[in-house]
Amino acid sequence: MFSRHSNLIVPKQTSVVNFPATMSPPSTAVVYDQHGPPDTVTRVAKIPPVEMNENEVCVKMLAAPINPADINRIEGVYPVLPPTPAIGGWEGVGEIHFVGSAVMAFSPGDLVIHAAYLSGTWQTYVVEDQSLWHKIDKNTPIEYAATISVNPLSALRMLEDFVALKSGDTIVQNGATSIVGQCVIQLARIRGIHSINIIRDKPESDKIKEKLIKLGANKVFTESELEVKGVKNLLGDIPKPSLGLNCIGGNAANMVVKFLKQGGTMVTYGGMSKKPITISTPYFIFKDISLKGFLLQEKNLDEAQYRCSIDHLLALVRAGILQYEYNFLLSRSINFVV
Repeated sequence: MFSRHSNLIVPKQTSVVNFPATMSPPSTAVVYDQHGPPDTVTRVAKIPPVEMNENEVCVKMLAAPINPADINRIEGVYPVLPPTPAIGGWEGVGEIHFVGSAVMAFSPGDLVIHAAYLSGTWQTYVVEDQSLWHKIDKNTPIEYAATISVNPLSALRMLEDFVALKSGDTIVQNGATSIVGQCVIQLARIRGIHSINIIRDKPESDKIKEKLIKLGANKVFTESELEVKGVKNLLGDIPKPSLGLNCIGGNAANMVVKFLKQGGTMVTYGGMSKKPITISTPYFIFKDISLKGFLLQEKNLDEAQYRCSIDHLLALVRAGILQYEYNFLLSRSINFVV
């Protein structure tokens, strides 16, 4: 029932079967009853039809990504976990299959994503209250609609919510090849903000640098290139950054801090290295830096702000201004076979 493409779970098309209007079609879902290795604890389950109330909609899921956080939730190591048994997936795109009798905002065929962070997108049909869905433009590419509400939205919020950035300012980030990193580069470029980007050392580092520069990166350095006492000379005429973004931890976080200006802020939103952040005391005493954390799920965006942010990002996608590649994503994945 599910096929994989570019780290998306895409339900295969099935023949149309007519069901009573008050009942959803049966669904197929990726379920886990306990936490552990995804290839051990996940299973494919048949979900029987459910009776819909007048305010609910039935959504046929079209695609859902496999994010690193999805894997962490299955493993049980993510700080916020749904109760088990649970259906995997926290974002995705679908189309309205049919609606309850009191639903006026949606019609069959509408393209929708979740308007709230809820688990359970790794299934073929989802029945939920209409208030939990957000209608988007049908011209939106499916792969972007399915992935817009976590990584690109995180990039947007981190650029807007921690430091009052203006045109001509600079940000620095590690993990620049991630989807968040790619979006940060482009969203910063749109606003006239310089970006300094740190990537891991790889045989294809030069090609990765070229791709990031084409996206709008001002500077791209490998970690080994930053094994120097001072980094000021590497900036050229670019001002020191006031905001740093860290998703790696360990020494990669120190590299972000090295670039920050007096009074700068580093925001941590991930820890891919699984190593602690150890910052030298002088950075606090003499540079007065601040360390903060970011978790989108805990950001408590109000509904209007969430919908406005999503619409803004998808408008940039449709205009060809915001793009990201899944082959940049350095994440583990699991195969679902039915």
